[in-house]
Amino acid sequence: PQFQFVERQNVVLSIDLDKTTEVDLSKAITRAKLVLEPLGIMLTTYSSYADTSLTPGRYVLFWELKMKGSNDVPKLDAKIMEECCGIVEESFDFTYKSLRKAGVISALELRVVKHGTFDELMDFYVSKGASISQYKPPCCLKSEEAVKLLNSGMVGTFFSPKTMF
Repeated sequence: PQFQFVERQNVVLSIDLDKTTEVDLSKAITRAKLVLEPLGIMLTTYSSYADTSLTPGRYVLFWELKMKGSNDVPKLDAKIMEECCGIVEESFDFTYKSLRKAGVISALELRVVKHGTFDELMDFYVSKGASISQYKPPCCLKSEEAVKLLNSGMVGTFFSPKTMF
């Protein structure tokens, strides 16, 4: 038998006219984590949401990081983490970059959470009726409660360089 992995094709993040899909986001994060791997830092899981509570709105990423071979939270170098933010933004499409340059979208924010925070997120969704055997961390959060839960595990926050575009 042959298997083909199929991901949801719908838009997961949007502030204005921008449309970022799960595939776009996954590719961008895959590029950014290449900066971390030589440092022995592993991205174990991630999620995101479009924060429109501020004007202009921004994309927010949640990353759970650990050191290779342990569950220790790595020492977070601001310059490296900001570089990751920049790589993610550079990977997005022309529309996103144009809106970012015009100030319609604010700088991407990366929130690093402590190890185990995404386990708590799973417990939250299971308590709401999700099947534990089929649970997968959501690519994009729609629940304010879920965002609050991830925020409670935050150990660092970083932004893309302001002069990026």
